[in-house]
Amino acid sequence: MTPRERYLETLLFGAPDRIPFQPGGPREKTLKRWRQEGLPESGDWFLHLCREIGVQPEVPNAPVAHPGVNFRMNPVFEEKVIEHKDGHYIVQDWMGNITEISDEYDYTYIRDAKDFVTRKWHAFPVATRADFDAMKKRYNPDDPSRYPADFADRVKVMRERDYVVQIGFPGPFWQLREWCGFEPLCLLFLEDPEFVREMVDFWTMFVSRTMARVLDAGVVDAIWISEDMAYKEKSMISPHMAREFLLPAWSRWVSEGRHAGVRVFDMDSDGRVDDLIPLWIEAGINVCDPIEVAAGCDINAYRAAFGHGIAYRQGVDKRCIAKGGNDMEQELARVAPVLEDGGYIPGCDHGVPHDISWLHFVRYAKRLAEMTGWL
Repeated sequence: MTPRERYLETLLFGAPDRIPFQPGGPREKTLKRWRQEGLPESGDWFLHLCREIGVQPEVPNAPVAHPGVNFRMNPVFEEKVIEHKDGHYIVQDWMGNITEISDEYDYTYIRDAKDFVTRKWHAFPVATRADFDAMKKRYNPDDPSRYPADFADRVKVMRERDYVVQIGFPGPFWQLREWCGFEPLCLLFLEDPEFVREMVDFWTMFVSRTMARVLDAGVVDAIWISEDMAYKEKSMISPHMAREFLLPAWSRWVSEGRHAGVRVFDMDSDGRVDDLIPLWIEAGINVCDPIEVAAGCDINAYRAAFGHGIAYRQGVDKRCIAKGGNDMEQELARVAPVLEDGGYIPGCDHGVPHDISWLHFVRYAKRLAEMTGWL
């Protein structure tokens, strides 16, 4: 099978020849540790891992191209340090937030998830309707820069693909939280629900219009929606609120994607998602991740409750990988029934943290490769 066929067959409860080998990826500090423990300084860490355990990595036979569609604000805010004292920076990030971070890092770490960076928020760019009116100007779906200049050429390549083509963007809860801040947004749900609806409607329309061109090209296999809307024990807003405010956006995007031939709709949310999964299934979401064990997520219980209504990715407890040995073996044995039942690509249940040694990660990866049919 090609990588694309294998991925789709696995997540759509088909009959893959093997399960995709996706053990999880390290952050910057994790890579630094691994290089001190034997991972070569140069070259791709994953290719080194595959050579060490004897796995032939999936390599597309055809040239690789990606859509390159950009859902971020344009223009972005100026990134700058406002204050530096007592081992901390107070910075304005590209989203317009005023945040405080350790001076071990800088504002470039907020652009992408290079490491696990703890932040304290001081202010957010949207506090009033006037702020939102100004923010909307940064999200023009007809902005030519939203697509690369060579998009038509990329489409020609993607039509011959044997790899998965995916687009991803924030869901409404994630995006409104970025604009308003978590606590202010939660208060808005209660105190000014019409303002919340206005922002959700704008974001829903922006995403739909922005992705329309790539959907029309018929080359997208998967849509990945980022929400991160659960704590360790519960969702951040009630299922009732999620149904009222968020479900229409999810459902619309799934409908538009399905009409364009998209087959995988993957919802990303940390935390305990028990109460949210039924809503995602109702919306047409058919995959979710990362299934964080420390938050109380139980992939076996989910399979018992929801059957083949939804597939999963990740779900292996990072804490057990860090411990290694019998703890790691027992953890992989725990997820084995879901792996055997189908609709599951196992891997570390979030970015791989730096308390996982290279030795333990290699042993875990080798065992995972055996379970997924690569060894």
